[in-house]
Amino acid sequence: MFMMRFDLRAPGKNADERAALYRTMIDMAAWGDENGCASIGISEHHASDDGYLPAPYTLAAAVAAVTSKTPILIAAGLLPLYEPVRLAEEMIALDHISRGRAIHILALGYRPVEYELHGVDYERRGQIADEKLEALLAALRDASEEATMPRITPPPFSPGGPMIAWGGGSKAAARRAGRNGVGFFAQTNLPGLQEAYDEAARANGHEPGMCMLPSPESPSSVFVNDDLDTGWSEIGPAFLEDAIRYLEWNEAAGSADFTVSLSRSSTVDALRKENGAHRVVTVGEAVELIRTYGNLALHPLCGGLDPDVAWRYLRRVADEVLPAVASNA
Repeated sequence: MFMMRFDLRAPGKNADERAALYRTMIDMAAWGDENGCASIGISEHHASDDGYLPAPYTLAAAVAAVTSKTPILIAAGLLPLYEPVRLAEEMIALDHISRGRAIHILALGYRPVEYELHGVDYERRGQIADEKLEALLAALRDASEEATMPRITPPPFSPGGPMIAWGGGSKAAARRAGRNGVGFFAQTNLPGLQEAYDEAARANGHEPGMCMLPSPESPSSVFVNDDLDTGWSEIGPAFLEDAIRYLEWNEAAGSADFTVSLSRSSTVDALRKENGAHRVVTVGEAVELIRTYGNLALHPLCGGLDPDVAWRYLRRVADEVLPAVASNA
C-alpha cells in the first residue's frame, strides 16, 4: 500500500552526514521490507552539487542484501552513460543478490552536463541509446541458460533475464520500448503514448508488455501528519529544495511539460496551496490516496530531510495509516 523512493539529494552535507544518509536509506529499505512496502525506487543523476545519487546499482545491491520481499526499481538508469556488456553483468549480479526482485527502468537522461562528464555525445543520445539497448539485450540473451556458448556468465537468476523497461515522456520513448520488446514507464499519461508503444511492439514482432502511465493527479512525495501546519513547517523546506532543483533541470532540458511530479512553486506556502506532487496529508487523506491510486508514494529523505524527522513520518504510515486502511476495508 506504500512505496518508497530515494535519490539522496542532500545539499550542504559533510562526509559523515552523507554517509549517515546512505546508511539511513538502507535501514529504511529494510524497515519497508518488514512493513509491506510495495517497491523501493532508486534514482540516478550525476554532476549535482547536492550529492544526488550517481551509483544506483551499488545502492540497489546494498538494499537487496537487507531485504527479501520488496521489488527494487532502478528508475531510471541512464543507459547512454553505461558500457552495455558491463551493465549486463551488473544486472545479472544484482538479479542473483535480489533473487529476481530488481526491475531496471532505463532512460536517456536530459542533462548535457552528465553526458559531458562521461564523455558521451549528448546530441546523439537517441542513436546511442538505441545502439546500447540493442547491445544490452543481446548480452543478456548471450548469458541465458539457452545460449550454447555463453561469453557472459553466470546466467541470470530470473528465467529470461532481469526485467527491463524503458522510461520517458515522449512517443519516441514509447516507440523505443515497443520495438525492443521491453516495458514502458511513462512520466505521465499523455494521449497517444499507449498507442505508440503497442504499435511499435507489434510492428517489430513483440507482444506489448507492461505500460505504466501515471496520473498527473497522483502525488509523488507524500508525508503524513494530522497537524498539517506542523507537517508543512517540518517538511516544507525540504519539499521546496526538491521541487526547485527538478524544475530547473527539466526547464533547461525543455521537458517540464511532460513530467507529472514537477512544481513551479517558489515558496513553501505556494507549494502547499498547489496540492500537487508534494503533499503533507492527514491519516484520512492518506487512506483516500491509497483507495484512489492503490499506493502511497513516499519520499522519506526528500531534499536532504533530517533522518530523525524522516523516521517519524515513515513510522506513522505503518502505525496509523495501514491500520486505518485495514479497518475500513
